[in-house]
Amino acid sequence: MGGSTVVPTVRIQQEDFDLAEEVARLSAAGSNIGAVVTFSGLCRDEDGRLSALELEHYPGMAEAEIGRIAEEAIRRWPLTGLTAIHRHGLIVPGENIVVVIAASSHRQAAFEAASFMMDFLKTRAPFWKREHLIDGTPGPWVDATEADETSTRRW
Repeated sequence: MGGSTVVPTVRIQQEDFDLAEEVARLSAAGSNIGAVVTFSGLCRDEDGRLSALELEHYPGMAEAEIGRIAEEAIRRWPLTGLTAIHRHGLIVPGENIVVVIAASSHRQAAFEAASFMMDFLKTRAPFWKREHLIDGTPGPWVDATEADETSTRRW
């Protein structure tokens, strides 16, 4: 089972983050780190259709839910560190939306924890996405897909 002394870093922020800085920060926190797995999600342009993606969240609730998901990951895998950062606001194609960084003594735990975190972030964290189209019109609010829901069932 996982390491109960690990305290996850969870941030919801409008400003961008630096992936290399975040990895360095997590890696510096422990000497028994043998693997660091990162997942970073970027805003797509949907084949030239999108000018931006708008992300809204419930302040406080979003952090709490991501914190619960992170604590579950820490209980399930022997992690030495865990970071989850999710942006909100207007994000243009090519910019960062989310990063999950999982550190462990061994690669398998880090891979599985990062994948678990993303599957549940996509389906359980209270965020809403709205597409802004290249022609200047706002698009629809976007829901999690059935494929996202299916991914969570494997855990």
